[in-house]
Amino acid sequence: MTSSGIPSALWRVLSDDRPRPKLPKGLDAAWVAAGAALQPLVPRRSRLVRRAGGITTAAESLRQISNEVLRDRMEQMRCLFRRGRQELAHTDHAFALITESADRCLGLRPRLNQIAAALAMEAGCLAEMATGEGKTLAATLPAVLAGWRGRGCHVVTHNDYLAKRDGTELKPLYQLCGLRVSFIEEQMIESDRRMAYRADVTYCTNKSVTADFLRDKLVLGRVRGLPAALLAKHAGLAGREQIDRLVLRGLECAIVDEADSLLIDESVTPLIISGNAPNAEQMEAFQQAAALATQLECIRDYRINPRFREIDLTRSGRDKLAALTNAWGGVWRGVRRREELVNQALCAAELYTVGKEYVIQEGKIVIVDEFTGRLMPDRTWRDGLHQAVEAKEGLEIQSPKSTLARISFQRFFRMYRKLSGMTGTAWENRNEFWQVYRLPVVRIPTYRPCIRKYRRDQTFANAAAKWEAIADQVAEIHQEGRPILVGTRSVSASEQLSALLTRRGLDHQVLNAVRHQEEAEVVALAGQPKRITVATNMAGRGTDIKLGEGVVALGGLHVIASERHEAGRIDRQLFGRSARQGDPGSVVMFSSFDDDLIKRHESKVSRFRRLVGRKSFVSAQKHAEQRARRQRKAVLRTDDWLDEFLGFAGTEH
Repeated sequence: MTSSGIPSALWRVLSDDRPRPKLPKGLDAAWVAAGAALQPLVPRRSRLVRRAGGITTAAESLRQISNEVLRDRMEQMRCLFRRGRQELAHTDHAFALITESADRCLGLRPRLNQIAAALAMEAGCLAEMATGEGKTLAATLPAVLAGWRGRGCHVVTHNDYLAKRDGTELKPLYQLCGLRVSFIEEQMIESDRRMAYRADVTYCTNKSVTADFLRDKLVLGRVRGLPAALLAKHAGLAGREQIDRLVLRGLECAIVDEADSLLIDESVTPLIISGNAPNAEQMEAFQQAAALATQLECIRDYRINPRFREIDLTRSGRDKLAALTNAWGGVWRGVRRREELVNQALCAAELYTVGKEYVIQEGKIVIVDEFTGRLMPDRTWRDGLHQAVEAKEGLEIQSPKSTLARISFQRFFRMYRKLSGMTGTAWENRNEFWQVYRLPVVRIPTYRPCIRKYRRDQTFANAAAKWEAIADQVAEIHQEGRPILVGTRSVSASEQLSALLTRRGLDHQVLNAVRHQEEAEVVALAGQPKRITVATNMAGRGTDIKLGEGVVALGGLHVIASERHEAGRIDRQLFGRSARQGDPGSVVMFSSFDDDLIKRHESKVSRFRRLVGRKSFVSAQKHAEQRARRQRKAVLRTDDWLDEFLGFAGTEH
């Protein structure tokens, strides 16, 4: 507790008003872009590998010391880091101590490439490690150093299961290092969350920590910054209860797992704290709009833009809509409002499909994450789209929400004083990581050479032929006794393939947003002999696929990608499930000209149709990636504008 009466753990929350780097413009933008292009030329990897080699040697010399001596040396290091007196040699010695501690506590000894990745993260870089190379263990080394500094460290994972698993299984190591570790679960009450964030190292999800940040901002209300808090405290304008209700103790250090997903794919997704705003007239209007949408004709009354996922009403459609609602009152009198309502209803009908963008559970619409294939029961679409989908499906329409506070993940993670991370696929976005987060990407070599075999891409004229060919290959590989993992982009696609395999009498497991129970167990068993697993993207992260007995001799895991994604690194994530840590394995890509990638970017690739197969899809994929980058940059500009002009507002942070 400080003399001001404000807990010292919360002092940084209130004093943390530093400006965040803005997206440069003009010559500054060109300078930053040039810097991003030159970043890969810096010989970071070779330096880190050399240092890691020295640390490995030093750790070997610690094998003979007793646990008591090891603890004493760790305590000395902790005191050194807490005072901020450490130098480069101290970091290397600390890593050697942690390496030996991990071996004794967990039976896991960080390898040279894991130590190199840990050094990269400690230096504020993003470490690209191949799937299966041990990112979870590598993250413990910089997390311990951050914990020793006494300001807290958030290790950000993809879901509650991983946060709880890592926070529990790694606890012995942190305890030996003199640290307290905890984890955050969605159902935790406020007091438990507060205690969890007070730990030296806290495992949490991006959604949990961002939501807690927004709730703290709502609790503070008009109290913005340390001076205002001190004034309110001493003037009696705010009681101790307001300050003491804060959950976080500042945004000091974050180590982001699967950083490409959280910092790129989900970066522009806004996390919103909302409240109920019942409006009976508005809910009735959603139902009326759904009925009106069925009376309009495609082409004549509206046109679909699949590339941008937009609906445009034609002149004929506007006139017809005006005639249909001529006798109606309320919101239908306004031209703009009625067209917005019907446009949303048309989008729900034409662009959002059950089993792909969403599923229906217990009479409610549940969104399916486009990148992971997981359900997101706590999310809703904005601007009435969610209600439009409910109306289309004939479900009870939920009352629209009023926004109390919101922030994009891209904006939130830029607020940490020290940001680093790890992922299996970052190189494709290395320039963006530097320009947005000032994160250099370091490619860490694999522990053993990768011997993955890439089969020739298979391209088909239509989806029906593609699925039959996939089923044929599954049957062929299954006869060899090898395990097979088939990656699909949607729930409906996984169910379609499941039906084909069932008709052929092939026993298999399906893992998607609907059938997600025991997810980790299903993925862990995917490497057993003759095992067939059909899964959406959720199979690509968090759980090791270990090969069963005899599978190595048969050729390892065979991975089939049933469709290209709009980001090539997501395809690479799926392929990374095979041939891990020097094991054998093979991968193959199946595509058709009915795939979403081609449909959404048809105008850009139609001229390539005369070329056989792959070039068409690569061109479409590159265009999709460029468009996604432009969208993220636009959101970043908006974030900068909000910081500059609406920093005083309570609903935007």
